[in-house]
Amino acid sequence: MAKIGLFDLEKHFSFYGAYHSNPVNVFIHMLFVWPILFTSLVILYFTPTLVHVSLPNNLVLNYGFLFTVIYAGFYVYLDVKAGSLAGLMCFVCWVFGSFLAQHLGFSLAWKVKVYNVDVLLFDY
Repeated sequence: MAKIGLFDLEKHFSFYGAYHSNPVNVFIHMLFVWPILFTSLVILYFTPTLVHVSLPNNLVLNYGFLFTVIYAGFYVYLDVKAGSLAGLMCFVCWVFGSFLAQHLGFSLAWKVKVYNVDVLLFDY
């Protein structure tokens, strides 16, 4: 059964190939997507808890977790093998982002996010 629209992996790759034809642009995209996701999850750690469940290391099921589940699920739906690795990486980013956010607190975590976006998006 062919996938259509948003869930068509071949369409995503062909669009990516057409849009990112410059090798430097491809390298920057591949290198910096995960840090942007990570720092976004650091900030989303401070969103309200959706479900009160006792998890180890003070992990909370908040909007960061919800975003991670949706993002990881989308990757898995696109391609089970490669998407499972990407989904696992999403959850690793969520766990370590939550851990970092706990130790930094909101004001320092926000500075990390703003610095990351400035450096990654505007200084190349």
